[in-house]
Amino acid sequence: MIIKLLREGLGRLIVFIDWLTRPKPVQRLPQQQRLVEEQVSHMKLYQLYACPFCIKTRRVMRRLNLPIETRNVHTGSPWRDELEQGGGRIQVPCLRIESDGQDVWMYESSDIIRFLEQRFGDGAEAAQANRDGG
Repeated sequence: MIIKLLREGLGRLIVFIDWLTRPKPVQRLPQQQRLVEEQVSHMKLYQLYACPFCIKTRRVMRRLNLPIETRNVHTGSPWRDELEQGGGRIQVPCLRIESDGQDVWMYESSDIIRFLEQRFGDGAEAAQANRDGG
């Protein structure tokens, strides 16, 4: 019980520090941002509010200006059951990517961050500009 309270208290402290040091979102042209919003509309982040790894993932989402829906999987949440049934385990963060009728359940904050950086980070925007001839 004491460990749970300590973990929750530390989690809340990390949330507060995150709030104080929140990164500024990248600014895109409106047309580019709409394209990004369309792409992330097929993604959901299953998370716990005070989990340090979830906070780390949300910070990257904010910095990259990715409005990905977050779903809290606290005990009793329907999202918790969905995560367990679809992804096979209750572990957060987990990014659900819906594509062509298939769901990919990506666990591990480092893997999620790497995926988001590659797809939406600076390098991804430069590659898209090259493909578009810009």
